[in-house]
Amino acid sequence: MKKLEGKVAIVSGSGRGIGRAIAMKLASEGAKVVVNDLDPAPAEQTVADIRAAGGQALACAGSVTADGFADTIVKSAIDGFGGLDIIINNAGYTWDNVIQKMTDEQWHSILDVHLTAPFKILRAAADYFRHQSKVEAEAGKEVFRKVVNISSIAGTGGNAGQANYSAGKAGIIGLTKALSKEWGRYKVNVNAVAFGMIKTRLTEATAGGNASIDVEGRKIKVGVNPDLLAMMERTIPLGRSGTTEEAAGSVYLLCTPESNYISGQTLICGGGISI
Repeated sequence: MKKLEGKVAIVSGSGRGIGRAIAMKLASEGAKVVVNDLDPAPAEQTVADIRAAGGQALACAGSVTADGFADTIVKSAIDGFGGLDIIINNAGYTWDNVIQKMTDEQWHSILDVHLTAPFKILRAAADYFRHQSKVEAEAGKEVFRKVVNISSIAGTGGNAGQANYSAGKAGIIGLTKALSKEWGRYKVNVNAVAFGMIKTRLTEATAGGNASIDVEGRKIKVGVNPDLLAMMERTIPLGRSGTTEEAAGSVYLLCTPESNYISGQTLICGGGISI
């Protein structure tokens, strides 16, 4: 039997990159997955790929920062698959600048997606988790549920030019620790994974600094100068960036039954970097 057979998972930002790899991994281990992306097409593609591999998934496209979206995605899991067992708060992007040039919009946009949106999704799931825990306790059952919030080594150690992102990713660690204490009585393990350098479209080597993505009408620069990327990789003890599949593996570890006595922790997935 697969480790996550019968479990229902939400993975925000799972149309591309790390989120997609997480959704595919959880589905391969038996979970029914609610796939989210800002754009419908990538979300539907991930759903199609999960189904083609024999798994179960449905799409819930939309911005995690939109009013009411948290309730929508939680309802999608419960109505579509009959429950909710795993929440992966992964959606996000970077919008960098040194602090004297960082606008209020840059600051609030990044905190909204990396900290406020996860808070709202977890708050939306709270009543369901509490109710199910009570029902299961009365029946003499011990059922563990999992929350994995995605942080970064920018959140554990800071990063120049990323005051907004570092603050959001540090904040999600604080939220993780607080909820691990609130939700322990409901048998919910709440942990975080802080990623180091993982190969995605946001961290690809790009000469000239012209690469960008569109986020709700905003053109956001992405990519890393090739020379800078090579220098950064030399500081990684394992000598290279991680793959999205390796990143997904670290999240999966905290969703398995073997993690039932682990809560309130931050696991660094960074190839040996420890900050």
